[in-house]
Amino acid sequence: MSFAVFRVLPSIQTPVPMWALRHQEQSTFLHIIALTYHLRHILWQPNGHRNCPVQHDWTTVDRPELVFSRFPSRRSVVYGTKGMVACSQPLAAEAGLEILRKGGNAADAAVAVSAALNVTEPSMCGIGGDAFCLFYDAATKTVKSLNGSGRSPKKLTLEYALQQGWEGHIPLNDVNTVTVPGAAAAWVDTIEHFGNGAVTVKDVLEPAIRLAEEGVPVSEIHSHNWQASEILIRNASPDGGDMLLNGKAPLAGEVIKLPYLAQTFREVAAHGKDGFYKGRIAQAIVDLIQSKGGVMELEDLANHRSSFVDPISYNYGGDVTVYECSPNGQGLTALLALGILEAMQEQGLCRPLSSMEHNSAEYLHTLVEALRIAFADTQWFVTDPDFSPTPLQALLSKDYLAQRAKLFSSRSTNPNLLHGSPVASSDTVYFAVTDQWGNACSFIQSNYAGFGTGAVPHKCGFTLQNRGNSFVLDASHPNCLEGGKRPYHTIIPALATRGGDLFLTFGVMGAYMQPQGHVQVLLNILRGFSVQAALDAPRFCISPGTPDTSAKKAGAAGDINSEVYFEEDIRPEVVQQLRVMGHDARTMTGFGRAMMGRGQVIQKIKNASGKITIFDCVSKRHLIIPPERESDSDAAGMHHAV
Repeated sequence: MSFAVFRVLPSIQTPVPMWALRHQEQSTFLHIIALTYHLRHILWQPNGHRNCPVQHDWTTVDRPELVFSRFPSRRSVVYGTKGMVACSQPLAAEAGLEILRKGGNAADAAVAVSAALNVTEPSMCGIGGDAFCLFYDAATKTVKSLNGSGRSPKKLTLEYALQQGWEGHIPLNDVNTVTVPGAAAAWVDTIEHFGNGAVTVKDVLEPAIRLAEEGVPVSEIHSHNWQASEILIRNASPDGGDMLLNGKAPLAGEVIKLPYLAQTFREVAAHGKDGFYKGRIAQAIVDLIQSKGGVMELEDLANHRSSFVDPISYNYGGDVTVYECSPNGQGLTALLALGILEAMQEQGLCRPLSSMEHNSAEYLHTLVEALRIAFADTQWFVTDPDFSPTPLQALLSKDYLAQRAKLFSSRSTNPNLLHGSPVASSDTVYFAVTDQWGNACSFIQSNYAGFGTGAVPHKCGFTLQNRGNSFVLDASHPNCLEGGKRPYHTIIPALATRGGDLFLTFGVMGAYMQPQGHVQVLLNILRGFSVQAALDAPRFCISPGTPDTSAKKAGAAGDINSEVYFEEDIRPEVVQQLRVMGHDARTMTGFGRAMMGRGQVIQKIKNASGKITIFDCVSKRHLIIPPERESDSDAAGMHHAV
């Protein structure tokens, strides 16, 4: 064999032939050549390729690099006729299907999903947090609402907070941000008031109990969230290790068991609401909070009740009615924004939205400004109605909406919006379920910021929320902290009807992002987007969205006069044009895009065959539908989508 041997000298960019080297250098090279000859696997062959055996880097195979979205992908819309479960985790979806197969309705299955998500995604939600739901009753064509948010401890007053030196809000990780967890009561009340009686609370919680005892593999995104909260969980309470795997946050694919959480579920299954709000679990919650300087007492837990209230609604465009839970939830924001957008178009302040290019600077500016005006009102008026009733009828009146619409300029942003005078003088999981009878349940639950406080009551297996951070420490503000009061709440399920019939069951997650997502996704669908495309479309978020944001140099969560974030798929020239119009427009990439919220949509249609058909989609996550359902011919074989 003959070889052409070259060396690249540090200061020379072209190969140097052997004959051009000094004697000492030639000797060195000959030794190298001899050694190289025996190491045949690194010799260059005559054809210019090395003789290399196939080798696998199993460290990268077993632990792939965690990337938010390596490639753009496409998923088809899924169709079905026997009901659906759309949620962010397939094991939780299967829990809901199990209850549907046992004869339970959409409300029963929703609670099964809710409990299972506590096991599979505890960084988003849990029995230590709150929950809300909207239920569409197909028999009566009515929408019902449950408010499952908890109240502050009776002894937690503004005077006490100011004595601690707190300003603005109670610190996010202080145990005094723990309001009474409302999720457990919401589960039991949803089954008892909206369920069909075919299954018991024990039946509904059984899938989640099984998951907690047998263990679940941790998803990529959830592992990312868990690792970000590892120090918080470890330091927040003596029992933090119960929420870790050998003292560490679990990696993607690792299996974690939560036996104490399973026991908590069993006590609720056996004793109903008393199993949580009285006895061992209640005592563990109070003991932990008081050991950290909190003021919650057993009486605060024992007195907790869910609220059944009429939902609020707005008819947009004459034929689509959108429903949201009434205050203390922020669903009013979405309705006000829709009303303001409608008034802007009716008054000629902007072109019809349908005539604008989707996600153009004109379109985005119009939506951003309408939502900012809506937030200006709701961040003042939304509070616990038992303490300060929200003037809902006046806020949603055509006259007031027309008045607020006049604050819009098509050329530039309004730099400093304030609330109006309509009368004289937070990390989350959302999911949707429909059943074979045409009922629908739009359900949402949250710990507020990730794992909430990160504090774990002794042998209970869950973390306590920090929703009390939403109170304002200002005596003149309607949402001011008071004992026994429910704070401004960010989590909101949504539902829409068309001519009285169910149209959409939908929601978007992410604290202050939620009403923004409701408006954007709904308008996408009304433009003719499929439900999958409506959720896949790039979104914007005014302010960081969540109080525990990782965004750099971010303003306060929910600050309507702060920056606006846009997903990187929105064209750079559009973002630049928005800056010219006065917006502090910023682009979010990678995991930062989580700020825009995940989401689920179930849409009901009636096709030419006369069958009721359900469209289903989940934004960048999983969904499962019952495999035994009937299928239209063009959907045959589509049992699930990932």
